Amino acid sequence: MEITLLGTGAPAGLPRPDCSCAVCATALGPDARAATAVLVDDALLLDLTPGAAFAAARAGHSLGGVGQVLLSHPHDGPAVEVPAGLPQPGRVPDGRELALLTGHRVRAVAMDAGGTGYAVTGPEGQRLLYLPPGAAPAGLEQATAQTYDMVLADVVGRPDALARLRAVGSAGPTTDVVAVHLDHDVPGGPELRRRLAAAGARAVPDGTTLVVGAYEEVPDVPRRTLVLGGARSGKSVEAERRLETFPDVLYVATGGTRAGDTEWAARVAAHRERRPGSWRTAETTDLVPLLAEDGPPVLIDCLSLWLTDVMDAVGAWDDAEWAGGGEKLLRERVRELTDAVRATRRTVVAVSNEVGSGIVPATPSGRRYRDELGRVNTAFASECEQVVLVVAGQAVVLRG
Repeated sequence: MEITLLGTGAPAGLPRPDCSCAVCATALGPDARAATAVLVDDALLLDLTPGAAFAAARAGHSLGGVGQVLLSHPHDGPAVEVPAGLPQPGRVPDGRELALLTGHRVRAVAMDAGGTGYAVTGPEGQRLLYLPPGAAPAGLEQATAQTYDMVLADVVGRPDALARLRAVGSAGPTTDVVAVHLDHDVPGGPELRRRLAAAGARAVPDGTTLVVGAYEEVPDVPRRTLVLGGARSGKSVEAERRLETFPDVLYVATGGTRAGDTEWAARVAAHRERRPGSWRTAETTDLVPLLAEDGPPVLIDCLSLWLTDVMDAVGAWDDAEWAGGGEKLLRERVRELTDAVRATRRTVVAVSNEVGSGIVPATPSGRRYRDELGRVNTAFASECEQVVLVVAGQAVVLRG
């Protein structure tokens, strides 16, 4: 089964008309995208968008053989003149299946936010899932799930849709996940590719033809990642974004609770509200046993607070205790952690502060903490496939 992506953008296209944001201003060439429409084997058109006939011609195809046009959006979309010879667009009721004369079978998949998803099975059994913008499948059951060869979805706008598919096995390690309905939420080019690759997905330019079921080099999701950044740099958001397309994530909060500290409580609440409801939370600094267990991906936020707890435990703030064995104990704890990171079979994303580039602390204990955090970050990073530094909300890949 062969598909041609006549467009890969949001319903308004990219750049959006009359939008002056930085992403729209730079959406040129391959980063400019028409509204998403998918031509399947020159016989089925998913979503009729303005200029679809011209887009097909530019890609070397024709809409002359299309026998069915299906709409996915929760509404009928903008007024579009139906090209001559093309059937009137329609919609399949949720749960119903449509059989085409070409041998394709199309089943309508119920969504959680309006619109209709379509599971298309080709004449030779290849399976494609196409989801509308801003929606995720509703009511998926693992017992009845089948793995799709390709998924076209709003990965940026609704990453949890991919998480739901992965949870029931509908999207597996070999599923080719292609992002569509791309809007101005993420800059195009390298930044879009980086974010999608972290989710095991990719984007292609308008007019690209893909073969469903053919082997594609699916982006490798880094198994161990360290995200560094200064205060309010966006490092936690970056770390959370990396795992939001995966189900059953274990969020490890190393900061604990601080009775009477309203500012700290507000920070904790903000983090909780950002996290998907399917994630579990563990408040602990005992990281080694967690890393030794098999289980879902782990997000550790953060190593800075882990170090504070360890330095408290070994008496690092007292010069005498530090010289009398505290330093040696700290080195052992750091080595245990890095050994656990090296041996773990889980996907791990860890957050830590980068404090060595700022003002030199005025106290000996502050300078000791700064130095030790630099050593922890260095040791942890050496065991990670990818290391990212976040500055002013912008992620710079240092490794991987």
